[in-house]
Amino acid sequence: MSKYRTSPDPNNTGMPKGIPFIIGNEAAERFSFYGMKTILAVFMTKYLWLMNDTPGQIMSDAAVSEKVHLFSSAVYLTPLLGAFISDAFFGKYRTIIWLSLVYCAGHAALALMGIQGEAAMWLIAGLALISLGAGGIKPCVSAHVGDQFGASNGHLVTKIFNYFYWSINLGAFLSTMLTPWLMEWYGPHVAFGVPGVLMGLATLVFWMGRNRFIHIPAGGTAFLKETFSPVGMKAIGKLSILFLFVAMFWALFDQTASRWIFQAREMDRNFMGVEWLESQVQAVNPVLILTFIPLFTFIIYPQVGRVVKLTPLRKIGAGLFLMGCAFALSSTIQGWIDAGERPNIGWQILAYILLTAAEIMVSIVALEFSYTQAPRTMKSLILGLFLFSVSLGNLFTAGVNHYIQIPSPGATVQGTLQAMVDKDRTAAATETHPGADEQPGTADDLVFTLKFGEQTKVATPSKASLDLAGAKIEAWTEANGSKFPRPEVGAKELEGLQDQWGNALHYFLENSRTCRITSDGPDQKSKTQWDVGIRIRLKEKKEAKKASWTDALHPERPWLERRKEKINYVDATEMNGEKNSEFIRTSFAGGGERLEGASYYWFFTTLMFITAIIFMPYAFFYRGKTILQE
Repeated sequence: MSKYRTSPDPNNTGMPKGIPFIIGNEAAERFSFYGMKTILAVFMTKYLWLMNDTPGQIMSDAAVSEKVHLFSSAVYLTPLLGAFISDAFFGKYRTIIWLSLVYCAGHAALALMGIQGEAAMWLIAGLALISLGAGGIKPCVSAHVGDQFGASNGHLVTKIFNYFYWSINLGAFLSTMLTPWLMEWYGPHVAFGVPGVLMGLATLVFWMGRNRFIHIPAGGTAFLKETFSPVGMKAIGKLSILFLFVAMFWALFDQTASRWIFQAREMDRNFMGVEWLESQVQAVNPVLILTFIPLFTFIIYPQVGRVVKLTPLRKIGAGLFLMGCAFALSSTIQGWIDAGERPNIGWQILAYILLTAAEIMVSIVALEFSYTQAPRTMKSLILGLFLFSVSLGNLFTAGVNHYIQIPSPGATVQGTLQAMVDKDRTAAATETHPGADEQPGTADDLVFTLKFGEQTKVATPSKASLDLAGAKIEAWTEANGSKFPRPEVGAKELEGLQDQWGNALHYFLENSRTCRITSDGPDQKSKTQWDVGIRIRLKEKKEAKKASWTDALHPERPWLERRKEKINYVDATEMNGEKNSEFIRTSFAGGGERLEGASYYWFFTTLMFITAIIFMPYAFFYRGKTILQE
């Protein structure tokens, strides 16, 4: 016989005693997870390549986006494993405790990156352990909340799931504001270490509530029988269709941790007198959640309910359309950036308002709805399938980002160059790539050079033509207030210029501070690995930094500056012959994205609206019933 209570008290009409421990655990655990996830994309673009004594190569935005979403996909795939071992064998409490220890080990691995061994291997190990721990406990925690209620206090389920989500976002807000600041000034070891401490605290709080929880026993063979029974398979089938729609919602939503960060990087982040770090803008979402939960629960839903019956599926459908609107605004913002403008971050905050309202109507409602529709012994499994929709959405986004990446010929020689530099740090390593014709000594050869403490450089064909085009663009920019020409103006400036194969040169404005000029290369096809070109960037003008109340809390210089100095890294660039030039010009071969700029965002916006339209007949024909623990 279990020493714990295994069913809700039929006479309890109030809040169960174990709820405060679950809420406290969730707040600390979500602090740890979102603190780590908030800085992951920025860490991989700005910090990872500097974590070893020998500097590595900087990853592209698309490559980082792919990896971030693969990690998110893994985090929400493992809930199926956690749900299965919980419902079939060990029960929710023991599954949560054991996997929380795995979770803590993952945070420890991230905090140790660069101290010993290859930093990238520590990163992979840490993310793998966090995927197993964070994902494995997630459906169990959500179902454990619902297990505390029976028929006598079942009317409180909606309220407690809102409180549950409130605690998630309180932890998310605090960590999203703190960890980017810690990484900026104290570096990745501290920034990843603090979330690890909070995860240890979350585990302790949950353990302290063990005698107050309702411990629903594992279903064992009953779980398997009900899962594969007609009723179980019917429940899985009906809800799985819902989860496919929700997956597209997550495909867009989780890009706040990747593409929206990169978009914020190109915006004016001075908002209401505060200069935001690009990853801190994500804190807007949990703040809005904390505000919107009571607003929707006590005002919007009751008022709208007087006009039309608000079923859970109708709320979800409205949320899908609202998510499309949020990404439409984000697409518009990116269009402004593509035109060389630097819009204020307030526009992205407005997009966050739409996105958060969509999250309220999709994520919270679908979570509660999934629990109430699941058979009693299948609660964790159904919530695991709900979380699997997050995995599918992120896997789709990762796949898109993988597909749009254009290979670079330099990738095939990078390992050879790095080995040569590691062997002799005083000499430059050079490797020649035979080019598109695969014949060395011909006109399309590419020569890659790597010096210790620098990024790989490439000498490309048609350098003279590209330099002439670059000079024309730079001259126009200097004559027009240090603003790059808009796309149509830049294209006109390059009219008549050709590469050595007779291809016209193309002008692209990436943002207010960067443009590029490309040639279709020897294969005479656009957006292939044989494209060659130059990227021109305006130098950052160092302005006197305004005094801040946080100045006394951090070192005089950011961690990145101190780290580069420690490993003797030099930001060596290919200047156009003038030491006092305001431009930085670098050559490139291949790389880039097939779907870039605003086109990328509009692609996802269109998919979201199509998904919302198709969802309408599913919601109309769905039939189900509410099932709670007894």
